[in-house]
Amino acid sequence: MTDKAIITSLAGLDRTELREIVLAVGVPEKQARMRVAQLWRWIYYSGVTDFAAMTDIAKPLRATLAEHYNLARPALAERQISKDGTRKYLIELGPGIEVEAVYIPGVGRSGALCISSQVGCTLNCTFCHTGTQNLVRNLTAAEIVTQIMIARDDLDDWPQSSNAQASRAITNIVFMGMGEPLYNLDNVADAMSILSDGEGIAISRRRITVSTSGVVPQMHDLGTRTQAMLAISLHAVNDELRNELVPINKAYPLKELLNACRNYPGASNARRITFEYVMLKDVNDTDAEARELVRLLAGIPAKINLIPFNPWPGTPYECSSWERIEAFAEIVNKAGYASPIRTPRGRDIDAACGQLRSTSIKKRASERMKERLAAQMPL
Repeated sequence: MTDKAIITSLAGLDRTELREIVLAVGVPEKQARMRVAQLWRWIYYSGVTDFAAMTDIAKPLRATLAEHYNLARPALAERQISKDGTRKYLIELGPGIEVEAVYIPGVGRSGALCISSQVGCTLNCTFCHTGTQNLVRNLTAAEIVTQIMIARDDLDDWPQSSNAQASRAITNIVFMGMGEPLYNLDNVADAMSILSDGEGIAISRRRITVSTSGVVPQMHDLGTRTQAMLAISLHAVNDELRNELVPINKAYPLKELLNACRNYPGASNARRITFEYVMLKDVNDTDAEARELVRLLAGIPAKINLIPFNPWPGTPYECSSWERIEAFAEIVNKAGYASPIRTPRGRDIDAACGQLRSTSIKKRASERMKERLAAQMPL
């Protein structure tokens, strides 16, 4: 439970926390369930940011809530828009505590939001710039949920009528931003309960994908607790190379990881596991490795996302040529696996896979403020 003494915003709270709030401001016990339902719909369905907009709640209660609480989201420190329409949000959770989320149009029914589960990362995957940054802390469930709320605010994506659901910009959520979600499973699961609630944001659990680098002991719990779609950050077909690219493999090698995939709750041809495979020139992109990938995944309902490597300053890796990626994909396709090649999105704003918090981490809030002030000064 969130400590009531430090709650200021109701945005991101679950029903139990909202119930404690309404009881604390004097709502009678017999009215608490109704008041929570009203708050829930205004906060998570309509996305309001002012208690005054809650027209079916009595004015005195609205005034009392406004006196003690607000509906603010964390601060949006910076927004960048790529030439391809991708949007990257730098969100400030506290002094020096920032995460990024990325909106990718044209994914799923309409668009996907890639969100973070931790500030920083502990995994040190050598091809991933995000993974080179130190872990600061786990995100709370509220901090996870409010990433979606911030993006919906920016995209004007809150429904204005009961039939607006079909036209929403964000229809899919992917936990593929900063951090390893299974190292923060409790808060990820709690956030998913809020996001999938049919009376609020209402994103189906089948449209929420959680990507892990292979925290095997938590994978079964993820499936049973959340019914989330599973993605595996694979990138190699033998332990020697995967130990280098994805160091967590030393703790949970390929055999253990793939056995956990075979036993993932709910996995089926209708709920296939996605295997993410970044294409690294002369590292993991040979025909032989494509055939070994097919062999490894035998018996697992799977699809394979081939990801062109997104470069970053100082990386020792290069992206495989397009011809090599297509040849790799052809082998996998012929074996009966869907293997779409993921078109890089948002590279020009460092929003592509593996690039989050790469340049922004170097630019503190004070520097951004100086830039803004300088931009406002006359020449």
